[in-house]
Amino acid sequence: MFISFEGIDGSGKSTQVDVVAEWLHSMGREVLVVREPGATPLSEAVRGILLDAPYSIDPTAELLLFCASRRQLVETVIRPSLAAGTIVLCDRYADSSTAYQGFGRGIPLELVEQANMLATGGLQPDRTFYIDISIEESQRRAQRRGEQRLDRMESAGAEFYDRVRTGYHAIAIHNERFVRLDGTEPIQGIFEKIKDTIRQYL
Repeated sequence: MFISFEGIDGSGKSTQVDVVAEWLHSMGREVLVVREPGATPLSEAVRGILLDAPYSIDPTAELLLFCASRRQLVETVIRPSLAAGTIVLCDRYADSSTAYQGFGRGIPLELVEQANMLATGGLQPDRTFYIDISIEESQRRAQRRGEQRLDRMESAGAEFYDRVRTGYHAIAIHNERFVRLDGTEPIQGIFEKIKDTIRQYL
């Protein structure tokens, strides 16, 4: 089973990845947690460029870098793990490119779709949990965490993130594998809803 988690920064998706992984491990399931961009040496190097680069990156170049990282992750980690019967939990996947580079950066969606298809080879999650919070809540959570330095994506501004969130909503409406969750609910409440969905596959 392949499960992805999506949402804007501070939504709590990474927290849910961790608690879901712990729950599945407790039932004796083989679980692999990966993140995008990252989880392979090449992908982690690309992550450094994308998030920490001190220079601007053209939006299409940004998309292609994300997709290069994704391709390496899919072919060397995700596909082999799924073939071995491992449950893969992915903190972001191709829908992030649609939301961030498509809706956020304004790259035509058909081009983003083509790039995603090349990167993934058509591999899609069985379920995607989209944890939704407002832009204001995202900013409040960043302040509570005491973040002094924003990475290149996080510093894109509220208008950019508003477009990203609009994109996620559009994807969720038109995609049956999406499960939209209210990120302002307690962690345990969100987790219980995720568990109810995953149990249908176990």
